[in-house]
Amino acid sequence: MTAGEAAAPVQPAGEAATLVQRLLVSRGETLAVAESLTGGMVAAELTAVPGASKVLRGSVTAYATEIKHSVLGVDGSLLAGRGAVDPEVARQMAVGVRRLLGADWGIATTGVAGPDPQDGQPVGTVYVAVAGPVEEVTEPDEPTGRPGPEHGKVAALRLNGDRTEIRMESVRSVLGLLVSELTGNAGAQDTEQNGGN
Repeated sequence: MTAGEAAAPVQPAGEAATLVQRLLVSRGETLAVAESLTGGMVAAELTAVPGASKVLRGSVTAYATEIKHSVLGVDGSLLAGRGAVDPEVARQMAVGVRRLLGADWGIATTGVAGPDPQDGQPVGTVYVAVAGPVEEVTEPDEPTGRPGPEHGKVAALRLNGDRTEIRMESVRSVLGLLVSELTGNAGAQDTEQNGGN
């Protein structure tokens, strides 16, 4: 976080998951999850909240790079050129899972939890993304049976802590980013945080 920026209050992941569910239910919308470094932890937080089936369509744990391409539709040349730890990869994962599972919203995590660097990125480099429906569409979409155009946000995180702390902070961060989008308080920014906070 740069000097002069106010730190957003950090909610425990369970509280954020409860808030996500409440917001989505009130809007009559659904959610799909794509995870890499978190390995299913985001979906686990969401499904720990009673009534999760009202909003959660499903999740894809795309741990292997080729799954990001073959299942979620992330551009293969992007993955080959930049690796899986990249903001555009995170965005395409969120868009891809949203379309794949027919949800109103898609969220995604990708990054390096450690212990070793990956794709030239240091441990603690994480990207979380949200893709959601466009409020106003000027041109009609082709009738694909899937959600139409989307807008989205990507947050770049520089997290400190051990592997577990980095993964848990990634869960909190992606849920927090979704809450920001749902409440209209969006503003993705680079942040540096301790994984244990």
